[in-house]
Amino acid sequence: MNALIFYKTVEITQKIMSFEQPADACLSAFFKANNKLGRQDRAEIAQTVFAVLRHYEKIQTLLAEPLSAKMVVLCGLMTVRGFSVSALQDFCNNEEKQLLIDIKQHKNMLSGSLNIQAELPNWLIDALRLTYTDDEIIKIGQAMSVAAPLDLRVNILKNQRDKVLKQLQDEGFQAASTPFSPWGIRLIDKSSLHKHPLFLDGTLEVQDEGSQLLSLLSGAKRGLTVVDFCAGAGGKTLAMGALMHNKGRLYAFDISEKRLNNLKPRLMRSGLGNVLPQVIENEHDSKLQRLRGKADIVLVDAPCSGTGTLRRNPDIKYRQSPEKIARIVEQQSSIFQAASQLVAPNGRLIYATCSLLTVENERQVEQFLQQNPQFTLENANNLLQPYISLPSDQPMLRLNPAQHGTDGFFATVLTKNA
Repeated sequence: MNALIFYKTVEITQKIMSFEQPADACLSAFFKANNKLGRQDRAEIAQTVFAVLRHYEKIQTLLAEPLSAKMVVLCGLMTVRGFSVSALQDFCNNEEKQLLIDIKQHKNMLSGSLNIQAELPNWLIDALRLTYTDDEIIKIGQAMSVAAPLDLRVNILKNQRDKVLKQLQDEGFQAASTPFSPWGIRLIDKSSLHKHPLFLDGTLEVQDEGSQLLSLLSGAKRGLTVVDFCAGAGGKTLAMGALMHNKGRLYAFDISEKRLNNLKPRLMRSGLGNVLPQVIENEHDSKLQRLRGKADIVLVDAPCSGTGTLRRNPDIKYRQSPEKIARIVEQQSSIFQAASQLVAPNGRLIYATCSLLTVENERQVEQFLQQNPQFTLENANNLLQPYISLPSDQPMLRLNPAQHGTDGFFATVLTKNA
């Protein structure tokens, strides 16, 4: 690492350490402002920044308060990325060099407290203890501290997974079938595919395997009326549309016009002609009334804490808090209730999050069922056979990277009584 890249890394780390904005957005803006940085330079900076964020609990413990961005980067380079003190000495004064030497000598003498072992802050550990044991939390936290692989979904309207997988392997990609999703391909080396013909023609989409399973859980098929209530950029919309084979209607609602605009080029590549994107003001928008009681399937991929995506967004651990999550829970409850009004008799309502927290998941479902006895809980285990085997006593889908190799996801399926 040369001096320019080191000090640029310190500069962006200083900004990110305020935890006021997402790290990936900060990096994107930083690289745009520093457009003379080469591709390898940007990759080096991003790799160090994310290494620091994934192991921030350990780094904080090793350093004295107040934290200096420079020492955070130096400590991350040494303890996480494996740089030697001698390789970093040109960036240090005598005091900083001695501190690195002391850290290297004592880094294995950390207290071994749960937050350090799991690389998770204490507030998040307390929340996870409602669902997981301490040993499970350590395994999940450690799995979250590793960068996620690149999962792809094969568009079944365009091709078959086996054929696409063989083509990628023949082209030299380190690719394998995902263990659960029938459409998934995992790239071991995270090669870029954005200019590959299979991506450009809509055969391949980037989508985590867990997200693919949520689409499978929906039960979308030909001729149905399906609503993706919080569609975002439309990953699950496209997956459900492929299951529908362009037969029926698929509504993609979202409050963000920008997110839905990101769906449009993906939609054009996909070959789908039955998707109807629609911007709404909120979950109570009058535009939704025409579908009241008419949808066969409503998917609510609710806004959430994002704690299931720490492999990709490790800064979430420090941007979220119990207070913020309490506000998110209120919003989820309102969206859940509003979306349920669109479900037809005998129709299916799927509530999902990319959160690991009970308060956003099981408790939301329990509260909803208490208030809406016309809905019945279905067993996700039965619905997902033969793709994935869940514990027999677990009627709701709960995925985590330690056990399943996916992002953290939760989903439940409810049926509206006739």
